[in-house]
Amino acid sequence: MRIERDDLTRDAVVDLVALHQRAAHANSPPDCVFALDLAGLRDPSVVVWSAWDEAGGESTLLGIVAVKRLDAGHCELKSMRTHPDHVRRGVGAALLEHAIRHARDMGATRISLETGGNAAYAAARALY
Repeated sequence: MRIERDDLTRDAVVDLVALHQRAAHANSPPDCVFALDLAGLRDPSVVVWSAWDEAGGESTLLGIVAVKRLDAGHCELKSMRTHPDHVRRGVGAALLEHAIRHARDMGATRISLETGGNAAYAAARALY
């Protein structure tokens, strides 16, 4: 698995962000959807990474994660999503570890996140 900083221009990444948005809106009350869209992910305070599998000579998107800097010592985990074809294979854990390492490198002493409390978010709560 290769994790790299992402510029949000590749179709596979754009499609996964759209899937993440649709799922957030389908599984959360309207006033509780905090998932960033492409414009939000392109904000200068946000860094996005994508995870790729290079097996067979092709690049296959495995997942994405973003970190938003809220202040000098505080970052927020945003838009963590594993591609549906690659769940339960350690992608989320690898992306989470990468995001935490980056936040610490930025000087964060606190990392927060928001996730849902219903069954649709059970895997996320188990990981975090």
